[in-house]
Amino acid sequence: METSAAMDVEQQPSPNNNNSNNLKRFALKNSIQTNFSDDYVFQIIPKDDWSSMAVSLSSNTVKLYSPESGQYYGECKGHYATINQIMFSDASNSHVLSSCSSDGTIRAWDTRTFQQVSSINAGPSQEVFSFSFGGPGGNLIAAGCKSQILFWDWRNKKQIACLEESHVDDVTQVHFVDEEQSKLISTSVDGLICTFDTTGDINDDDHLESVINVGTSIAKVGIFGDNCQKLWCLTHIETLGIWDRKNGRNEVNFLDARGLASESWNLDQVDYFVDCHYSKEAEKLWVIGGTNAGALGYFPVNHKGQATIGGAEAILEGGHTGVVRSVLPMSRFHGGPAHSSVSSGIFGWTGGEDGRLCCWLSDDSTQINQSWIASTTIMKPEKTGKKKRHRPY
Repeated sequence: METSAAMDVEQQPSPNNNNSNNLKRFALKNSIQTNFSDDYVFQIIPKDDWSSMAVSLSSNTVKLYSPESGQYYGECKGHYATINQIMFSDASNSHVLSSCSSDGTIRAWDTRTFQQVSSINAGPSQEVFSFSFGGPGGNLIAAGCKSQILFWDWRNKKQIACLEESHVDDVTQVHFVDEEQSKLISTSVDGLICTFDTTGDINDDDHLESVINVGTSIAKVGIFGDNCQKLWCLTHIETLGIWDRKNGRNEVNFLDARGLASESWNLDQVDYFVDCHYSKEAEKLWVIGGTNAGALGYFPVNHKGQATIGGAEAILEGGHTGVVRSVLPMSRFHGGPAHSSVSSGIFGWTGGEDGRLCCWLSDDSTQINQSWIASTTIMKPEKTGKKKRHRPY
């Protein structure tokens, strides 16, 4: 088993290039109030063919919209606790949407009828923070729970394994690797990134391949680069690290990532990071930072040679009035769909704690500044306690 300790390196920012030709500002096309202002938007994901996008809300529902027009399609309702992740199935079963929740279940929905079609229960008092489909035969569901990783065969919903010795705190993310479907990556509040081989009878002793110690609670991790060799890692204290997945080597830790990003634009300081996005075509990684007032910036990350977080290359402001939780890019250059005709000049969608979905234009369309509220509101639910920004799972 390979083990690597984090190397803490603070890098200097590149010169402010807000006036360079790289900077693009995007206009607000429209905004949708998803329900009432008490709701948060947690996550936005696209269907494989981009005919719809799913939006998870703090009201424990998932709503579906058109990513091109913003038209409301319907909602999936059944969870009774926070929805932590949503995911569409592959192209062969693209009408199925799956979701996991702190109610301990992973549920599947038919997006044509908005009805639940199946459910897996992780057990009493469990919470499911993340899930992923994969495995050697493509028939496994892995779920990150309270210090455990559970596995089911999705064909018969039978639990086949439980890993409970590799993590000692909540498992925030699980990901099967696209290029190596037998490999599973998990992250946790305990600061560890673990890699497992899910071939055969899965257990902690024989299937844990490597451990990376990030040293602090992990919020999000993503796989990128040639042969899916690199990992980016965002922590709950807003640091950013880049790792080599194959050998566990830490390439750089941006300990003051917010400070570096803040110095790279002329807006308010960056208060948090929403996500990272990688473009295969451009071979480029961006970290997306936001302000508490709702402005967003795409900051390029150079992790080779002199590591830097560069000046913002895209700025989205004027749409949100609070913390942004999710970004769905539709521009191909920023990791969106391969067919530019799908986006119709749309750069992407964002959602946040103001309960609003914002659509951003990447051209000089005449549709700019046409704001509207979707007529899809329902009876206002009882107010529930809001989750803190630093517990995003």
